[in-house]
Order: sequence, then structure tokens, then C-alpha cells
Amino acid sequence: MRIVFRVLALIMAISTGTLLNAQKKSAGKNLVYVDKQGVLRFTSDNKEAVFFGVNYTTPFAHAYRAHKVLNADIEKAIQQDVYHMSRLGLDAFRVHVWDTEISDTLGNLLENDHLRLFDFLLAELKKRNIKTIITPIAFWGNGYPERDEATPGFSRRYGKGRATVNDTAIRAQERYMVQFFKHKNPYTNLTYTEDTDVIACELNNEPNHNGPKEGVTNYINRIAAAVRSTGFTKPIYYNVSQTTFYAEAFGKANIDGVSFQWYPTGLVANQENKGNFLPNVDSYNIRPYDSISSYNNKSLIVYEFDAADVLQSSIYPAVARSFKEAGFQWVTQFAYDPMAMAHTNTEYQTHYLNLVYTPSKAISILIASEAFHKLPRKKNYGTYPADSLFDVFRVSYRNNLSEMNTEQKFLYSNTTATKPVNAAKLKTIAGVGSSIVVNYSGTGTYFLDKVEEGVWRLEVMPDAVHVRDPFERASPSKEVTRVVWQNNSMQITLPDLGSGFGIKGLNSGNNFSGTALSENFQIQPGTYLLTRTGKNISVGKNSVGVIGLNEFVAPQPVFTNMFLRHEPFAEVSAGKSFTISAKVVGIDTGRVTLQISRFGGRGQGGGPRTILMTKKAGSEYTAEVPADLLTTGMLNYRILLQKGNEFAVFPGNFTTHPFAWDTYTNETWKTFVVAENGRLEIFNPTADRAFIYPGFRRGFQSSYITGEKPGQLLLKINTTELSGDHTIGFQWFFADKLKGRTSEASSFDKLIVRARTTENRPVQAKVILTNADATSVSTFITLTNSFQDIEVPLNNLFADSALLLPRPYPPYLPLKFKGNGSVAGFKLSDAEKIEITIGSELLPIEFTKPYSMEVETIWIQKKK
Repeated sequence: MRIVFRVLALIMAISTGTLLNAQKKSAGKNLVYVDKQGVLRFTSDNKEAVFFGVNYTTPFAHAYRAHKVLNADIEKAIQQDVYHMSRLGLDAFRVHVWDTEISDTLGNLLENDHLRLFDFLLAELKKRNIKTIITPIAFWGNGYPERDEATPGFSRRYGKGRATVNDTAIRAQERYMVQFFKHKNPYTNLTYTEDTDVIACELNNEPNHNGPKEGVTNYINRIAAAVRSTGFTKPIYYNVSQTTFYAEAFGKANIDGVSFQWYPTGLVANQENKGNFLPNVDSYNIRPYDSISSYNNKSLIVYEFDAADVLQSSIYPAVARSFKEAGFQWVTQFAYDPMAMAHTNTEYQTHYLNLVYTPSKAISILIASEAFHKLPRKKNYGTYPADSLFDVFRVSYRNNLSEMNTEQKFLYSNTTATKPVNAAKLKTIAGVGSSIVVNYSGTGTYFLDKVEEGVWRLEVMPDAVHVRDPFERASPSKEVTRVVWQNNSMQITLPDLGSGFGIKGLNSGNNFSGTALSENFQIQPGTYLLTRTGKNISVGKNSVGVIGLNEFVAPQPVFTNMFLRHEPFAEVSAGKSFTISAKVVGIDTGRVTLQISRFGGRGQGGGPRTILMTKKAGSEYTAEVPADLLTTGMLNYRILLQKGNEFAVFPGNFTTHPFAWDTYTNETWKTFVVAENGRLEIFNPTADRAFIYPGFRRGFQSSYITGEKPGQLLLKINTTELSGDHTIGFQWFFADKLKGRTSEASSFDKLIVRARTTENRPVQAKVILTNADATSVSTFITLTNSFQDIEVPLNNLFADSALLLPRPYPPYLPLKFKGNGSVAGFKLSDAEKIEITIGSELLPIEFTKPYSMEVETIWIQKKK
């Protein structure tokens, strides 16, 4: 027996040595490696490696089914989306593979359409020099936002909870990993191990661990060993940010790096979140992981991030800055919306990013990619707002803008007054809106790339019009963004082109040919070659990097009906004219009219007035309401769209003839006309839904209840004790309520809260006001057990921090932010958010008592 054991031991030693030697030899061919300090480096020259990109899910789950329902050519759709990713300067792709769709319960790999399309996607990414980190196990079902299907995989059988502790489930995962990494991609003829553009593996997605810590380490080591048994020598990462409880167990595992996530504005708000969220992305702390020694040699990547439910274009570059400061070297946003279904945003309604459908956000992620590649790792740029300017980048909440400005690149996500560093040396321009070098009347993205001296490539996307809040509950039958193909005016002022440059269409079907008149011309979506007078493009020039000169991808509108989006003012000032505006689509040759009247009015003011609305830039129509209609009371109005004999009447989108004798619809928008000294309500629980803190805690409740006044709701917040971080409260963004009375805003100097507590003792509450620059000031009020109109003492304000709401995720990230603005310069008229909390200033002995508050309304007014 001893001889047998010795022979077996010798065989195992030889086999292990052979495997290690093979892996070392293979590792030399890998694109990247992790050094002893945990830095990801290129194998070829040992320089630090950096990648920035997106998740993208078309081969799987809801995206796959949605493409099928739309009768889309999925291979073509993938090619188009990958082209757009490349157009946005992205070089990283990651997705959690829906193992439940490509495996059976035993862990056998299923060669099916999902796997084939995933392989096709990887091959297309390779053509664009976009690198991949594969996450083979998602654990998820494949339904969201629909119900899960009865998929064949092991994840459906065992679920997240048992997948990491049940030995049969773990063996299924080991088998699956071996077969997955031995599988050969038919489009590249390479396994994922052999494909150098697959640079690493993240073992799974957001695992749900339980049980002893050593069991967690053993689980990770088993799955990692299964991957390495296939000859895989590339870095292996593990997903750690779901829980800090097992942080040490993760660190002890035989892995090369760890992956994190960041949702700084929460998830699934079911509406667009508004306000300044740059404080939410001011920094990314990886505590407690950075205090554990076993993480010192681990590479850091971000598998998912997004500023969910936010349309602003200032966030992504700031995120990239914070990630780079924290030491990350791979970052992938979740998730890029497939173009074929982005008009409804059904994939993940809380996320919305697409080159065509979210132009400004798309340019901002291009700028974020540039920032992530350019900024040095672990360099600090200060605290907001000081870090709004970093290196060659700028972000601005007030201007809804992000920028990159160098001698060769000028990128901007919205109209900007910034001067390029040197217009004569520019090689790349990309933007939305207008700048000193490009004046554009459209709302889509455009790209200008220098091909050679005197020759530029221009690419123009269609206009994008958000006709609904894209973050509401989604439906494939509910359009949220309409693409509009139309002629727009453009002026390009570049020394290299001059004023009379030639313009020639390049993409398929684009036969346009013309000459700019004093730098001005009309343009439709497409790709064009711009040439200086007397200049011809050199023979053989057919691309700019990986972008072909004649490439162009943009969708036609899926819906073509007349539609509009309008947000009415809650209140306007008496005696002063104001403008009503609406975004209108589907009415190229029609009329847009406003019908407006005073509520119940006969005599003074007369009957309804009809005012023709005028088309402005893009799809915006406006009408001025004259001052003589604006006496105190209420205005009722509707907007009529007419194209020939077709009508659409809003609100309600009624398509019957609005003046027919049998038309009975009479829905209108309503706006109150308020006297000059009238108060302005900024929070009313009957209509307003605030962010509540905490989202969940034992003994804590929040609800909207009725009170003594008919038709009036109260916001009630109560807790049996102040556990956790000892804070309860709410926050509300009210800047939109000021828009109709901007001419009076500076004169409001009094803040009133009508509220009470249900406790039998007085309760102290803190009132915090935050302005657009994230400067917060606070003071205290006292709640009694009867409703009172409590005047907030604005003469006794002090600098303070405010809650970051929605709560950033993961929950170990900062909860509060303190700006550095001046208390002395703070004006009530500049405030955007109000926050009322209980608990943060109490002594520990007070934490065990119950607390509550009921808020009926909050308003501002002028002192008499």
C-alpha cells in the first residue's frame, strides 16, 4: 500500500507541476496580471491597466425576449449597440451570465441560443477592442421585470440561499465552471481561457452567503479551483460588497481581486430623482475592507454602478473620479440599454443609458471614460464643490453639464460657454447642444473626428425627446422617449476647416452633398465628410481608429402618433405674464394651440382664449399667457395638437374632435394665480412623496394618513426607539414649486411648518435646508401634541450636514454630507431641499424612548 501511495503521490506531483508550468506559460500570454501590491498591470509593459465600460444583457433574460417580441434581428442589434459603445470610447464589458438559462440542474452547460449570442457578442466586442470580464454565475432568475420562467439551471433549483452552502449545488457549479471555460466560442474559435480579450473572471454575482466564515472561504476556493483546472491563469475576482460580515472570509480566499458596486442614488424610485447628487458621489470608501491586511494585495474592480433614476449629465465623470481616487482599475456601469428597446426603457426602469435615447448622459459617460483613463490612481481632488474641477474635467449641477477640455479633445454633455484650450489643435469634438466651435439647434449627440489636415468626419444622431418620465413603471406599450429625424441648423467654426467647407454624406442611403455658407448648414442624422475648400481626402483613409468613416446607426421612431409632455406650474404670480411650454412630437406640419381660461370666470377675463404656440429649438413649443388673465384665482387650460383632420388633446391624449357637439371630455391642467404676498406651499403630503429615512428598521413606521381636514393627508413618521444611527425623518426636493413664482423668490423670508408629535411630551426636531450648491443649514423647532404653525427661526441657522437620500448603496457608504458654503450668505430663496429629522442631537439616554411626528404642510411666505 505504501508503494501505491508513493506512486500516486509522485503522479500527483508531476501532474500538479505540469499544470503549474502550463499555467505560468499561459499567464505570459494574458493581457493583464495582478502584481504583489494588488495593482492590475499589462503583461506587455507592466504599466497600470485601466478599463471603463458597461454591462449589457441582450443575449439573456428580458432583453432577449423583448428583441424577439419586436422581431428584431438580434445579431444586428448587438452589432449596432457595440458600435455605439465604441463610439462612446468604452473599452470594458461585463455582464452576469444567466447561468439559469444555459445550464441544467447538474451544472452541465447547455449549447443554446443564449450561449451562442453571448459568444457572438464577445466576438463583436473583440473587433472594437473592448475587453471582457466574465461573471459566469448570476444566481438570478431570468424574469425581471416579468415573472421568472421555468429555466433548467441549477440556480433555479437551489436559489441564492442554498447555492453557496449545499454541497450538491456547489458540485453543480464546479461542473458548470469547467464546461463553461472549456467551451469554444464558434465566432472566435477560442475558449474564454484562450481569448486574450477576456481578461479576467469574476466568479459570481452578488452571492448570498450564510453559515460559518470558513465555509465561505472554502466555497470560494472550490469554485476558483474549478475555473483554474481548465488552465485559466487570468485574474479571478470575487464579489464582496453585498455584506461586510464575511469581509475577512473573502480576503482569505485564493483570489486575485475583489469587486464592488455603487448605487449612490438608491434604486427603483419609480420617478426621476431631482436635485444635486454630486455630494452623493463625492467619494467612495471601501471600509472596512481597506483595514483588513489580506486585501492589501487584492486588485479592485467595480462590477456595477449607476446614478439610478437620474437624467442629469454631471454625475458619471464625478463617479469615475471617485473610483480612481479609491484605487479601482476596472469600472462597468449597469446597464447600457439596447437600442431596439430603449424607447420604452423596460429592461431595468431604474437605469437609462443609450447613445441615441439619452444623449447628454451618453456624452457624460464618454467623458467619464476619458477621466477614468487619464486621472492618476489614488489622487484626491478635495471635497465638493472644490472637486467639480479636476484635471481637465469639469462637472456642474447648475448647468447640467460635464466637460473635458484639452488641446486635442473638447467634449461637453450640454450647451457650454467654455472656450476650448486651442481650437486650432483639436482632433475630437463630441457634444450635445452648442459651444463656441459648434452651434446646433438639435438635441441629439454629434461627433467630429479629424481624419487628416482639412478633413473631418461628422456624425449626427437624431433628436431625442423624453415624452414621459423614463423611470416610472415601465411597459413595452408605453413610449418614454421619441427619436425625431428632422433638419437642424449647425454651424462649425474650426480653423482647420475654414468657412466654405464641403459636406458629403457617407452612410448608406445618405446622398447629401453641399457647401457650408459662412460655416452654416442644415443637417439631418447621418455621417458626413467635411473637407476644407480645395482639399481631398487621401486615398486609403477609411476609418478613424475602430470607427469606419461610413458607419452610422440610428433607429427610426417606433411610435409616430402626436404626443406631448408638459409640466404645469403649481402657482404663478398675479399680474405678471408667464410662459407655458411643452415638448411636442409627431406633428411636423401641424398646429399646436393653447386654450386657457380663468376658473368659473364670466365677465372679467371673458371666456376661453386660444393662443397659437410657437415652435422653438428642437421639439419645444411655447405660448405666453398675457398679464390681463393673471388675476388671483385659478387658470384652467389644455393644449390641442392638430395635423390635418387628426387631433390629440392634452391632458388625457383624447383623439376626438375637440369642438364636436358630442365631445364631452373636459380635462384641463390647473394653475393657481396667487397674490403678491400669498404664501407658497413647498410640501403637501396629499400630493408630495418625500424620501423617508430609514427605509426599514425594526419598530419604525412611515405612512400617509388622514387628519382633521377633509381631503388632506398627513405624513406620519414614528418609531418605538431610536436604534441604529438614531435618526428618523424625511427629505423633500421643492425647487420645482418655485418655478412659477421666480420673480418673487428673493423676497420670501419666512418658513412655516405645520406639524405635531403624537407623544405626550414635546419633541425637538431639526429642520435642514440645502441649496443647489449642497450647502446645508439647520435650526430646531419644538413639536407639541397639537398641530401648530411653527415659524422656523431663520435668524438662528448654523452649518450642518444633510442626509444623502435616496440612501447610497452599499450601506457602509457615508449617510450624510456637509458642504462648505457660507451660512451668512445662505438665502431661503436659494434652497432646493428641506429635511426634518429627530434624534441626531439627542443624548444616548434618550434613544430608548418612542418618537413621532405628523406633518400637514410646509410653506414659505413674506414677512408683513
